[in-house]
Amino acid sequence: MDQTSIQAGTRPAEHPEMSFIDHLEALRWHIIRAAIAIVVFTIGAFLAKDFLFHDLILGPSRPDFWTYRMFCEFGKLINAPNLCVDPVTFDIQNRQMSGQLTMHISSSFIVGLAMGFPYTFWEIWRFVKPGLYPHEQANSKGAVFFVSILFILGLLFGYYIAAPLSINFLASYQLDPSIENQIDLQSYLSTLTTMSLSCAFVFELPMIVFFLAKAGMITPEIMRMYRKHAIVVILVVAAIITPPDVSSQLIVTIPILLLYEVSINIARVVRRNSLKKLNADLVANNGQS
Repeated sequence: MDQTSIQAGTRPAEHPEMSFIDHLEALRWHIIRAAIAIVVFTIGAFLAKDFLFHDLILGPSRPDFWTYRMFCEFGKLINAPNLCVDPVTFDIQNRQMSGQLTMHISSSFIVGLAMGFPYTFWEIWRFVKPGLYPHEQANSKGAVFFVSILFILGLLFGYYIAAPLSINFLASYQLDPSIENQIDLQSYLSTLTTMSLSCAFVFELPMIVFFLAKAGMITPEIMRMYRKHAIVVILVVAAIITPPDVSSQLIVTIPILLLYEVSINIARVVRRNSLKKLNADLVANNGQS
């Protein structure tokens, strides 16, 4: 396609207009392939029961978990022994006849969803991409890669940082020494998955800002103007997804604030590039006239 047609916003000729039924048919096959990928990951997680529960899910409940050891090592390195988290040993109980089987299935499905998210997003992108104009496709190049990377980074942060600190705090909190904490398996799994997946989606903030800036719906000036409001919202979000512990809330808040500042720079770069392209188009049009 020539430059004139790109500037005019026409779609490529090799992508003819599709009917509504054709769009539904294409969408159906994208959904089927994404569902197959999730099912495959779910079955793999279900078969790897020992690793899934002993190492992955129940890992943050044990004192020898990687996070607790690394916090202690880091505290020794910077001469701050208070950073050494003292993990609490607690019992996880199942109170339903089919509880462990249900947890096995649901946990496998959650892991399948998390592992299949990059491929699922790729399938969604394959469905959306042909309907975009060439300049829109160029602007969103690498979207699948960066969305997947940010999701994985957020998931790792939630699993290794936010979830262990929350679990340790909640398991150690006592109203009275006579009350013993006996954690229900479903409650433990809910806390772990909520913390991990919440962080995974919160880490998508830079990509959300990128697309909004490309669409002209947000600018760096607006983000700077509402920075104080954003800090309040971030604190509220951190308070919701973390236990009522100041240290845990700060550990979650600081990365989100950094992501917000990174997003401001992303919006600034997007606007600068848009202005450069606009100036180049104006110069080219003046040259042709």
